[in-house]
Amino acid sequence: MTHIDFHVRPIQAHREHDLFICKLVAKAWQDGQRVHLHCQDHHTQTALDELLWTFQETSFVPHAVLGSAAAASVAVTLGVGEEVPAIAQVLVNLHPEVPPFFSQFEQVIETTGADENTKTRARQRYKFYKDRGYSIAMINA
Repeated sequence: MTHIDFHVRPIQAHREHDLFICKLVAKAWQDGQRVHLHCQDHHTQTALDELLWTFQETSFVPHAVLGSAAAASVAVTLGVGEEVPAIAQVLVNLHPEVPPFFSQFEQVIETTGADENTKTRARQRYKFYKDRGYSIAMINA
C-alpha cells in the first residue's frame, strides 16, 4: 500500500518552498529512487524544471518534462495532468488535489505548502488519505 509523507512547513515564500522540494527530490534521486513531480500548472512545472538545474551550485538533478524525448531516460520527471511515467516509486504532489493515480506509487510526498491557502488544501488531502486508511508520516521540516 502507498505510504504518505506529509512535510509540515512554516509559512514561507514560494521560492523557499520550491527549494525545499528540490532538496527532497535530490535526496530521493541520490537514494536511487525514480521520482515524479505532479505540478499544478505549466508555470509551476517550468519554474521547478529550471530550479532543478540550478538550485545547487556544484551539481544538478537530471530530469525531464513528461512527453519530452529525454523523459524515458531520466529518474526524475515533471508533469501536469494525468500522464505519469511508466516507472517511478515516489510521487511529489504539488497539486492542490489528490491525483487519481497516486496509489500507483510506493510513496507520496506532500507538503503543507507556502501559505494559508495551501495549508488548508493540504489538510483536505491529509483527510482524504486518512479516511481511506493510508499510512501517513508527519515530518516537521
